Amino acid sequence: MSHTLPTLQDIEAAAQVVYRDFAATPQYRWALLSERLGTDCWVKHENHTPVGAFKVRGGLTYFDQLAQRGALPHEVVSATRGNHGQSMGWAARKHGVACTIVVPHGNSVEKNAAMRALGVSLVEHGSDFQEAREHAMQLAAERGAHMVPSFHFDLLRGVSTYWWELLRAVPQLDVVYVPIGQGSGACSAIAAKLALNHPVRIVGVVSSHATTYADSVAAGRVVEAPVTTVLADGMACRVADAQALTIIAPHIDHIVQVSDAEVAHAMQALFTDTHNTAEGAGAAALAGALQERAQLQGLCVGLALTGANVDAAVFAGVLAQHASAAR
Repeated sequence: MSHTLPTLQDIEAAAQVVYRDFAATPQYRWALLSERLGTDCWVKHENHTPVGAFKVRGGLTYFDQLAQRGALPHEVVSATRGNHGQSMGWAARKHGVACTIVVPHGNSVEKNAAMRALGVSLVEHGSDFQEAREHAMQLAAERGAHMVPSFHFDLLRGVSTYWWELLRAVPQLDVVYVPIGQGSGACSAIAAKLALNHPVRIVGVVSSHATTYADSVAAGRVVEAPVTTVLADGMACRVADAQALTIIAPHIDHIVQVSDAEVAHAMQALFTDTHNTAEGAGAAALAGALQERAQLQGLCVGLALTGANVDAAVFAGVLAQHASAAR
């Protein structure tokens, strides 16, 4: 795996692969959201892909690269809290490859169901993503299956296409906010910015209950941090990816930490202002922007709504909490 990022040529070729399965997702300037933020606010709707999250783009390009190399395996194994697993399931089914995904115990019921519906063989193991990942690696080794990492150049190819779409559609963007889980979203934003030679500032958002990337960027090396977030499972990463870190550290403007309470507020705000559903990580970009609202006046702001896959009961609870707070 190279440390280099996808070039403009790589991203344009990846877009052709992605568009065989679905069209470019929309980006809209929402009036109520802009009012709330006090400045122009554009949302990139990655909640509108066929698996409800941006990750499917990376799955499609990862498998396409395997196919191009004549290296499609009999089985892939990976670990996830949900969206990466759906991405793998979608792409594996397309290429006729068996897919086993390991999730930690207590994972999202609806994300699990969505993976099974895509033909995924689901294994529950461990108490967090890191333990699930270690078990997945062990399973892959035992079975002679192909272990798909959560961070890889061929995943970045596809994920970069959504940032390439956004920066081309809204060239006047001054600053964008991107949630950081395993790092593919932030690295892809950096790739698209560099490929298009765009001056946009990229702000990373992590959960204040899962700070490995913030701590690692500050320390200049990978620093493990405990994960206690309940709501932002897409950002529930305990150990930063070293390769992602080498890309993020020099290119990210800064990192904002958002609490579960701020994430819940942002989920409510997105629903109220746009009637789109966001999972915790999907609302994190807005949570980060709202925290920095004072510094954003007069700027054109872009937010990645990275996914909508939140369990109905959890989302109902978040909205009910808002309703009682509003009374």
